[in-house]
Amino acid sequence: MKSFYGKPLNRRRFHRTVTGLAAALTVGPHPIRARGLIERPTLLGIGVGGKGRTDLAQCAECGFDVVALCDVVDTRKLPTINDRRVRSIAQSREAFPDALFGTDYREMLDRLGDRVDAVVVSTPDHHHFFASLQAMKLGKHVYCQKPLTHGIWEARVLADAARRTGVQTQMGNQAHAADHMRRCVELIRAGVVGKVREIHA
Repeated sequence: MKSFYGKPLNRRRFHRTVTGLAAALTVGPHPIRARGLIERPTLLGIGVGGKGRTDLAQCAECGFDVVALCDVVDTRKLPTINDRRVRSIAQSREAFPDALFGTDYREMLDRLGDRVDAVVVSTPDHHHFFASLQAMKLGKHVYCQKPLTHGIWEARVLADAARRTGVQTQMGNQAHAADHMRRCVELIRAGVVGKVREIHA
């Protein structure tokens, strides 16, 4: 199986990417379970270019109904810009043509109300905390790309919001959780490459 970027997407990596969100959406007292198995859980993508595009595609493959997309770049207003990011956002809109589109996640969350069960936050880093918190306050399950926050205080606020609202959350951390990265750490700790003073990536 290939990802959108042409890199191999093996079964293990695919499952690691979206299984947590799928599991999160089947736990706890929430309309998803109350509706039964006939209806698919609904999803709002916040930040739909680049990594957001692959996150949404993988969620759709796992059975989510992507009903809304939100990105600060409105590709309808920038049709002539030949930029990789803009093209990526346009591809997300083409992949989910029936999805509602907006440029402000706060307005989108208020507007959608109970029509959305979960949110995927794949924006630039500085929006992760705010978008995740807003979604949790409205009772939405959240899958957020790393970094979740920029500090301990923000992380504690999100943890408290998740506890109070009972929503399920997960942070995407595919690179550091990948098998090859863990194997490298094992080899370094075992001294296979000698004493390591510095690592450049």
